Amino acid sequence: MRVMRGVQLTLMALFLHQTVAADTASSASDALPFDLPVTRELTGEFGGSTINYTASLTRTAVTDADGKPGATLVNTAYVAQNATATPRPIIFAFNGGPIVPSLYVHMGFFGPKRVRFDDNVKDHPTQYEVVDNSASILDVADIVLVDPASTGFSRVAEGKDFRDYFSITADAQQVTAFIEAWLTEHDRRSSPVFLFGESYGTIRAPEVARQLAALDTPVLVDGVILLGQAANIIEYAQRSANIISYVASLPTLAATAYYHGMAKPKGRALEPFLKEVRAFGETDYLQALFLGDRLGEKQKKKLARRLEAYTGISAAYYVEHNLRIKKEEFREQLFANDKLLLGRSDARYVAPITDKGRRMDPSSVVADTLIKEFRAYMHDMFGIDDTAQYQMAAPVRGLGDWDWGGSSPFSEFAYYRPINELMAQNPKFRVFVGAGHFDTQTTSGASEYLVDQSGWPAERTTLKYYYGGHMAYSVNATALRLAADLRAFIGGR
Repeated sequence: MRVMRGVQLTLMALFLHQTVAADTASSASDALPFDLPVTRELTGEFGGSTINYTASLTRTAVTDADGKPGATLVNTAYVAQNATATPRPIIFAFNGGPIVPSLYVHMGFFGPKRVRFDDNVKDHPTQYEVVDNSASILDVADIVLVDPASTGFSRVAEGKDFRDYFSITADAQQVTAFIEAWLTEHDRRSSPVFLFGESYGTIRAPEVARQLAALDTPVLVDGVILLGQAANIIEYAQRSANIISYVASLPTLAATAYYHGMAKPKGRALEPFLKEVRAFGETDYLQALFLGDRLGEKQKKKLARRLEAYTGISAAYYVEHNLRIKKEEFREQLFANDKLLLGRSDARYVAPITDKGRRMDPSSVVADTLIKEFRAYMHDMFGIDDTAQYQMAAPVRGLGDWDWGGSSPFSEFAYYRPINELMAQNPKFRVFVGAGHFDTQTTSGASEYLVDQSGWPAERTTLKYYYGGHMAYSVNATALRLAADLRAFIGGR
């Protein structure tokens, strides 16, 4: 199925750190240069508590939807010792793509070691250190990092076409099968289960939760955590006539301009400033966009001046472009005079525009660093010297190589709808949505739009904004705040 061309650039941004696609992928028959499982008995300080835990790198064979051999998934788990004595919650965490391995949330947030970036990204965009991770929530939950087939060390079964998993439904099926197998093997069917998805992973998580509930012996997930959510991305993707997209993007543009000193906040802190921006977007701005060509020139100029004060883009630009600027255009225009480009996944980062122009992402240094240090971590934790076979992305050849679940422009792409079903089935089920202020891929306004339009009970829904980008935990204070918020969410508070 082909995704509509007008939304391809927005969706393509979700292909985080994709390598060049190949026509072949390794299968499970390719021997890894080390033996599995590998386990370590360790002690660490997490959330102010001393936890004795087991770190393990293991492989699990799963079947496909027809019950035939599907894949062998190699995944990392951190499990507190004696976890089955009093069933502890378990978080199954994964990244996006489609499809990439879980190393980003592993080395950025969940693991016992974390890459700590210098928060002064203007002057030190590449400085960092690897530290003991007090932000990891291993004190309240066991953590299993999921690498789907054709990513990491995970592979499809012998004779299996790796493209069989290139769909929302099939991708979720293998993860569902893995979770069921893992819970059974470790005698954890009675443990509370949470799913954590980032980026495309926020499309996967609701579908996995739905499939788990539909098993012959159902697994009722207690909650899903969506960070950098894309579950309603079709609704806010920036096609020229989609006026909601400009309203949803406005808080991100304003936050970015605020950070770079290009907005006019009148002495206000970021959050009060953004509260005003959101109110303007939902009222005067939305009405003006709806009126379109019926809007008078005087009113257009007045609104253009307000948009300049919020976003740092000149009123003249807004007048000329009918009060609209796309996120990708904003990345070039804010510092156009200086020929600097904003980061896509984190707009705090800037770099000179190259001949490649807007396809560059100055904030990719975050992902590149996580990849580098993950390889070193695999050596230090599990003694793995050769990580050459660790695949950083499945060989998905663009958006058209993936089945998004619809076949025409009239199809519905409501990837969050399984959550509504789960809310009705399971009174304990809850959802957590987190968004980074400087993420131009999956914006904070889009997350608010998701929550407001979802029909989810407010008492079972948590929405949080964070100081940071797509991987907001790369900001140190945000990693600690996110950890505190997730501890509260898992604890039902």
